[in-house]
Amino acid sequence: MSEIEVLLPKMGESVAEATVITWLKEVGETIEAEESLIEIATDKVDSEVPAPVDGVLVKKLFNEGDVAQVGDVIAIISTEGGAEVPVASPTIETASSPSPEVVAEVSAPLAKTAIEQVEIAKTGDSGRFYSPLVRNIAKEEGISMSELETISGSGKEGRVSKSDILDYIKNRGNQPMESKVAAPKDKVIAQTTDVNKPVHKPAIPLGPNDTVVEMDRMRKLIADHMVMSKQTSPHVTSYVEADVTNIVNWRNKVKNQFQQENEEKITFTPIFIEAIAKAIKDFPGINISIDGTNIIQRGNINIGMAAALPSGNLIVPVIKNADRLNLLGLTKAVNDLANRARKNKLTPDEIQGGTYTMTNVGTFGNVFGTPIINQPQVAIMAVGAIRKMVSVIETPEGDTMGIRHKMFLSHAYDHRVVDGALGGMFVRRVADYLESFDPNREI
Repeated sequence: MSEIEVLLPKMGESVAEATVITWLKEVGETIEAEESLIEIATDKVDSEVPAPVDGVLVKKLFNEGDVAQVGDVIAIISTEGGAEVPVASPTIETASSPSPEVVAEVSAPLAKTAIEQVEIAKTGDSGRFYSPLVRNIAKEEGISMSELETISGSGKEGRVSKSDILDYIKNRGNQPMESKVAAPKDKVIAQTTDVNKPVHKPAIPLGPNDTVVEMDRMRKLIADHMVMSKQTSPHVTSYVEADVTNIVNWRNKVKNQFQQENEEKITFTPIFIEAIAKAIKDFPGINISIDGTNIIQRGNINIGMAAALPSGNLIVPVIKNADRLNLLGLTKAVNDLANRARKNKLTPDEIQGGTYTMTNVGTFGNVFGTPIINQPQVAIMAVGAIRKMVSVIETPEGDTMGIRHKMFLSHAYDHRVVDGALGGMFVRRVADYLESFDPNREI
């Protein structure tokens, strides 16, 4: 019997894992090549993995809700349609879920009694996630959940990797014992905060009319990502006001012709993105990421745009090489990504690789906002609502009063590497590009 291993495919830059949402085929069912086998989810996008060959599904190696790493074997397909399928195909229990590289070890003579004695949850009290591989190693070595929480992680969002836990085990006997000596009452001892220490959250009393609603999967991911960003980057926000009267008048003048000629509606978003891309070229220090004590200067300008979903959640599709697109190209990219985001049709690669993000809080009638940085970027801009305002207009003949269209730009940045001067000059430059927009610009 010929058996083919189905691997979890690479799903875009920096995507290392995915959660199994739904198996679309059951053990024993036939499947055709390119037919969808399983539905998976990365940080924000749901996708389907097709079968690589015709055959019969004979084994599932992950349960729904389990997390698999890119390259893991997730299923086995027999290429002989008449192959005998086991009556009870073994599945991996949620609590153990070993990855293929440790299956042999876990299958060894009931692998130590510690496996049965130590219970390791997927998520600790700190909110940190532990992969099936890390949990199994912890079980085999008798590492308790509380001890696992103390291990520093080098992975995404501080997660503990295989090498982290193996290094910890190697030096386990050399770990210094925690001091239990109480400090003298008449002295104050400065203490540093242990970022891996579990956070004790206060109990929340429920009233008689309260309703408890569990967060959906995407909201949980967004919550984790936002908390991680605030813990990672010291946020500073600079604000400027921009006069966008020329842009408003130009768009009102050309929007019908633009749609007739290009079959695309032109919004303000591509104009904002164009200005941001120009400013990034002027100030490349904004287009960076931080890796420990190293600064990564990004070679491409990939601008993410936060888009609201019907569910109320947000997703950030990315316009790759935004500085190389003209206004029509940006308009097509913005409309296409926004439409497919609302229909949940984005691919994992289309939400990866962003180097700067823009969010339009003006869509909800907000004047300005204090956005949270989309890690591992170092800055994000919120554009506010465009409002008619009475303004002082400077002319060669003197100052006068007039009605102008104005908006606020809010620029939040990581103060570890972006100082106030750079952060402030950047947002001012974006405003300058918007204010100098040519009202006679050709479509």
